[in-house]
Amino acid sequence: MPINIKLNFSKKVLQDAILTNVNAALKEDLGRIDKTSQLISKNELGIATIKSNQSAILCGSLWVNSCFKKLNNRIKIDWLVSEGQSIKKGQTICQIQGKYIDILAGERVALNFLQTLSATATETNTMVRLIKKYSPKIFDTRKTIPGLRIAQKYAVRIGGGENQRLGLYDQILIKENHIKSFVNLSDLLNKAKLDNEFDKIQIEVENLSQLKKVLSYGIKNILLDNFNVSKIKEAIKINKNRAILEASGNINRKNIINFAKTGVPRISVGFITKNIHSIDFSMKIHLE
Repeated sequence: MPINIKLNFSKKVLQDAILTNVNAALKEDLGRIDKTSQLISKNELGIATIKSNQSAILCGSLWVNSCFKKLNNRIKIDWLVSEGQSIKKGQTICQIQGKYIDILAGERVALNFLQTLSATATETNTMVRLIKKYSPKIFDTRKTIPGLRIAQKYAVRIGGGENQRLGLYDQILIKENHIKSFVNLSDLLNKAKLDNEFDKIQIEVENLSQLKKVLSYGIKNILLDNFNVSKIKEAIKINKNRAILEASGNINRKNIINFAKTGVPRISVGFITKNIHSIDFSMKIHLE
């Protein structure tokens, strides 16, 4: 059962993403048929348990449920741990009852979702805990595994982080290449005003002179790209609380505390979705 969290997208968007993810993964793994499972009696019932082989934050139960229900709606899954809870090495997290043939067919796909999303939630939670004494919030980026954007954004929230924009459709974020392609920043911003999107704009700056220029336009959300700690401190002084500042670029476990100490309100970390190490889960079959 998932914990109660406020998502940046609707329940329908999440449900659609789960269904899309599971359908694609089962098609990829099973093809037309699981040849090995066909050697087993189609009607023999069994019980399986999934355990974690390392400590983690549990995430992905919704995908596991969907995976097995897609194979056989009569499969019963009892979760012994709630989504978002800490789990220990060797801990059993759920029990699955149903036909052997269906449980075995869904084993790898279910574990793949668990290992990936739990890894994202765990890495996020590690970052959140590292800076809990300080004011910044941890945000994700669009540096996600292809096809798993919503899934990983969900996992970030489970881990205690916040979501940056979901995609290019979600918010205007003007980067250096956008400015170069449009030639004139003021013209670009005027166009955004005409489209009633000005208040939602975030602009990426690469140095303090760019920051001063962007602040002069009244932009309220500014991303400090690859600023070191000393430059961020200078940026905060220049800003004078006029805009929300976000530190981004080359931030990891080793240096995030130093960035948090600056007082910058937001820190976005691509590391939590693209540099994850899968959590080790395993399934064991038990005869009824």
